[in-house]
Amino acid sequence: MAEAFTWLFLSGILMCSVLLYNVHQPERNVIITSKRPNFIIILADDIGWYDLDANQPEGRANHTPNLNLMAEQGLRLTDFHSPASTCSPSRAAILTGRYGLRNGVTHNFAVGSVAGLPLSEVTFPQLLQKAGYYTAMIGKWHLGHNGPYRPTNRGFSYYLGIPYSNDMGCTDRPGYDLPQCPPCVSCGPQVIRLQRNVHGGCYSKAGLPLMENGSIVEQPLDLWTLTEQYKSAATRIIHNARDRGQPYLLYLALAHMHVPLAPPPSLSVSPTSSSVYAASLQEMDSLVGAVKSASDETDKDNTLIWFTGDNGPWEQKCQYAGSVGPFMGKWQTSRGGGSAKRTTWEGGHRVPTVAYWPGTIPANTTSSSLLSGMDIFPTLLSLAGVTPPSDKRYDGVDATNILLHGERGGHEFLFHPNSGAAGRFGDLQTVRMGRYKAFYITGAAEACGGGTGRQELHDPPLIFDLEHDEAEETPLDIQTPEYQAAADRIARRREELLWDIATDKSVSAADYSTNDSATPCCDPRQPVCRCRMLS
Repeated sequence: MAEAFTWLFLSGILMCSVLLYNVHQPERNVIITSKRPNFIIILADDIGWYDLDANQPEGRANHTPNLNLMAEQGLRLTDFHSPASTCSPSRAAILTGRYGLRNGVTHNFAVGSVAGLPLSEVTFPQLLQKAGYYTAMIGKWHLGHNGPYRPTNRGFSYYLGIPYSNDMGCTDRPGYDLPQCPPCVSCGPQVIRLQRNVHGGCYSKAGLPLMENGSIVEQPLDLWTLTEQYKSAATRIIHNARDRGQPYLLYLALAHMHVPLAPPPSLSVSPTSSSVYAASLQEMDSLVGAVKSASDETDKDNTLIWFTGDNGPWEQKCQYAGSVGPFMGKWQTSRGGGSAKRTTWEGGHRVPTVAYWPGTIPANTTSSSLLSGMDIFPTLLSLAGVTPPSDKRYDGVDATNILLHGERGGHEFLFHPNSGAAGRFGDLQTVRMGRYKAFYITGAAEACGGGTGRQELHDPPLIFDLEHDEAEETPLDIQTPEYQAAADRIARRREELLWDIATDKSVSAADYSTNDSATPCCDPRQPVCRCRMLS
């Protein structure tokens, strides 16, 4: 009798424990491993959806063989979107999991910006670092380069890279751009000016700096050797992580495609050749391949590599821009102006995306789930078992079950912020709902050749059915029941989100003020702040 009572008592305790455990667990499948996973996030600058060979069903140009292999061995996400269509707001949303109207970053920071991503915002590198991860970043930051706004104060234990875009400073051997940028002035008094000069959009006064942690190690940097420096640093970080036995995050932000980064001299590319962009794409792909190989050699079965883009191609750069493929934004292009970077047309924010994790993510799979770069924040934290701060509202969704188990899901509604074309920066005036996409404003983005197209407000909105019109050419007839049903649901959700943001006490405001003294400079006594401290 006593033994029976004891057995019932222990069984009850066990049952209660199971119930309590289930009550406090999120409603998702949890990966149970003996150690926390490593994360490698690769963000390609200004890359077109069609630049990934695997997204070209009719035949491949073989510019991205390493990414093709990663797609064959992992998961290709075909309906994945950058959170904005320009650099700073996209990166801020990825790191915080929040729209720009919440995190305060709605447009790009400048060479002379005194601040950056608001210090009130919390990044996923900060949370992973606090949880015991070694965190490193290589590449383009563009979220503040002074004091507390630097990468090493925003969650990264190590940083090597350019504080902003690769066209925001002069170099002695310029890469490719349209119009072509002159080399740095090599003599004469040092004069830094924040405004662009008469050479048509080039920053030709202050040298482009390469920074390591908080110090400038090379100014102006050599674009022609940058890939090798990144490759060396990235592979060293990965191999050192194995020796430490510590989980790691490597954030690799590559600016190769922003304006084509100078490929190695051995490629002998002509500055006027359309092969320049292809050469830079191949150069970036080779770096991705080196990182993947280093990861495979060290901790292959416990490392997630997630490749995506910060926005679509810079259309006004003509032959130096990538390809949007079928996402041409024909409604806009037929009226003049661009439909890629800076816009909310599909070409501006639908980006090539691949997730690779051998043995965990099923190989050679594809998902059309509607996802965003903001989803990286909650997904990595979920996989690492880290809970984000509860005093902030987030816009990303946990994509764990999509990546690992092939489930359908993602966003029911996804908003695309105005990013420098029509309207006010950050306003959520384009809305995706399943197959439907509504525009409340269009126009005002420069295309190759200089046309911009006039800004137009749409009330009622233009709505496209992307399932049958991926080129966004012909909007639905507003008189049809299909249009009315979609418009009503989209309008209600848009009003709900705007109210949610308006009442969000965690909303931040970025300081966009500039000052000449904020321009990175290793030695003001030298022309273009010239120095070289690399060994």
